[in-house]
Amino acid sequence: MDYLMRKAIEEGTPLKIIYIDRQSRLSERIITVETITPTHVRAYCYTKRALRMFRRENILSAGMIRDRKYGA
Repeated sequence: MDYLMRKAIEEGTPLKIIYIDRQSRLSERIITVETITPTHVRAYCYTKRALRMFRRENILSAGMIRDRKYGA
């Protein structure tokens, strides 16, 4: 997943992620990754319409999307 996150930053391509929150609720998000650290991903979340911090361990899956609606 590291490669995918780095590539998304380089290309400015949004990602679709499946995320599990602290209450074990699953959600599908479209994000544009800004930075990654060993523990977190800072990204703009189109679902929440805000910058968010995502725990990397809680990102269950991620994939590139190519949709002009999200700027890619």
